[in-house]
Amino acid sequence: MASLCDRRGVYGAGVKVGVDGRGLLGGRGIARYTQELLAALTHRFPEDEYRVLVHGEDDDHVPEGVVRVRGPRSQRALFATMGATGRPRLDRLLGGDLDVVWAPAPAPLAVGRDVPFVLTLHDLSFEERPSDFTRYERLWHRIARPSRLVHRADRLMADSAHTRARAAARYGLEPGTLDVVLPGVARPVAAGARTPPDGSAIPTPGRPFFLAVGALEPRKAPEVLTGAFALARSWGLDAELVFAGSGRLAEQLRGPGVHLPGRVDDAALDALYRGAVAVVMPSWLEGFGFPPLEAAVRGTPAIVSDLPVYDETLGDAVVRVSPGDVRGLANALLAMADEPDARARMAARAADAVAPLTWERAADATHAVLRAAAEGRR
Repeated sequence: MASLCDRRGVYGAGVKVGVDGRGLLGGRGIARYTQELLAALTHRFPEDEYRVLVHGEDDDHVPEGVVRVRGPRSQRALFATMGATGRPRLDRLLGGDLDVVWAPAPAPLAVGRDVPFVLTLHDLSFEERPSDFTRYERLWHRIARPSRLVHRADRLMADSAHTRARAAARYGLEPGTLDVVLPGVARPVAAGARTPPDGSAIPTPGRPFFLAVGALEPRKAPEVLTGAFALARSWGLDAELVFAGSGRLAEQLRGPGVHLPGRVDDAALDALYRGAVAVVMPSWLEGFGFPPLEAAVRGTPAIVSDLPVYDETLGDAVVRVSPGDVRGLANALLAMADEPDARARMAARAADAVAPLTWERAADATHAVLRAAAEGRR
């Protein structure tokens, strides 16, 4: 492949990047990652061009400054065909004159061999805990063939050193072939925009509550949290529990003091973060874990599973409980509710720990990877 200098005439000219736009949808961690990173990339590198394949009219989540390329409305059929047959190629759907294609997460797709390809790995849940997924989701992962995508990629990015090490072991890669690019953390919305969630499925104003944010799916272990919450209440916990998220386990989580408002918008989530006693994230695994970090920049501490990824972000500025330990989590809830001074100190340490995690820093590192791939370097 000719260098950008040969093709553009001046070394350092902007890069044309094609992006798999599925990562913008869904309202979950990958959507947050893709939206925030694209917005920061287009702001910091206006000389570049980012083209995103969107479907039908569904482009509300595409950041300003990104070129929207509309594809067929039936994205499932399109990408299933891509994964199974290698056609049509994403780069051609996006115009065909790209310097590099970036997939913000593994998914069924096809990219021409003559186009550099960059893939982001967030975690290996689809490899390590396949039973957490539905039959349809497992089929989708098989069609995606993550191992093929990993070995096809010119460059790989991982959200954490832990994910890099797990991916290297799983796919037989040298750790140095994967770049660790820690994502950023969304800062609070503007003052005055703290709109509470609609409806009555939240605690009465003034009532203390714990907050869980994310998909209500097995790998997030929401049932572990409700078990611990019920146990803590039987021991005297005077608080309620809010799940800000949706998923197939929702109906199993209902119980006294448990509120399920579903997904909430950013302003509502901001209000919940600020008002919570603590954010609780009892996941079996995490690639990065946005909610405890987003809580930290709003002055709210967190209780999380004792996972290696938090060594890279919150360190000791968070309460850790062994995954699946219902009694340990119940004790942590009680301690967090009963010790406001310790809670405030932890929140302050957590805010300091996550301060360096900005989307601008993540964009600079991601741009370097995309640029290197476009220039043919590993």
